[in-house]
Amino acid sequence: MHSIINQLIQLQELTLIRDEQKIAYGSARFEELDTSIKTMASGLIPEHRTMFEKLHKKDHNVIVPISDGICSVCGLKLPISLVQAVRLAKALHNCPNCARILYYPEAAPRHVRGAPRRSEPRKPGIQRFSAQSLMVPNIESANPEGAIRELAYKMESEGFVDKADKLVERALQREFIFSTAVDHGIAFPHVRGVEGGSLTLSLGISKKGIKFTQNGDDEKSLTKIIFFIVIPTAASAFYLKLLAGLAEAFMKVEVRKAIIAEKDQEGLWKALIKATRITVK
Repeated sequence: MHSIINQLIQLQELTLIRDEQKIAYGSARFEELDTSIKTMASGLIPEHRTMFEKLHKKDHNVIVPISDGICSVCGLKLPISLVQAVRLAKALHNCPNCARILYYPEAAPRHVRGAPRRSEPRKPGIQRFSAQSLMVPNIESANPEGAIRELAYKMESEGFVDKADKLVERALQREFIFSTAVDHGIAFPHVRGVEGGSLTLSLGISKKGIKFTQNGDDEKSLTKIIFFIVIPTAASAFYLKLLAGLAEAFMKVEVRKAIIAEKDQEGLWKALIKATRITVK
């Protein structure tokens, strides 16, 4: 049953990547993903394929991890007997509340920054998802792995998440499936399934540019603006909205030039807030 669970997780990941690509590219670049999705779905037995497709019509989070005995999407406290059954993985089990398929994850990175106090005003726009301390105006690494590592460890050092090494490992696994680099020298490497907390973003700038894709040899295709994002399972929908807002804002060449030109954390943070004040709510 573990192999079936892994198949379902991989199939879900491909469908989520397709959602991302639709936002970043419109209708382009779907053929390869569609072929992979159909091939993987055809490898499931009819019973499991039908279950996946039925749940997928309601929400693209079909199979979700248990976090501290709770369904990580709907928040239901699960019976201990169900948690143990999911952990043993002798059969597929669904959440009694939201019907999503449950699985027991290996140790995952955790969002460790405390929630804001009720008395604190709700932060506007991009400030809900990031902070000045998460700005890296000069990425030193010359390759995707190094850049992701710098941004992940920045999040850990600033007390937003733990297990930065796991973040790097998972982000590179995601990058291997399908590059997160998009047009205009931008990339959105990310990690899903972070336990607890809220969606969090770190921004790094590579002045020289990094080759994120196999065809990234010329100056125009090098990545210079890197958004590294950690996504709790329950925040997947918010991530797509954030991705759409960032993609819309950074379509403008003047915005990209202004961001790349900043030399310190404060300037980069202010430029990001200005660039996204309309597109990120």
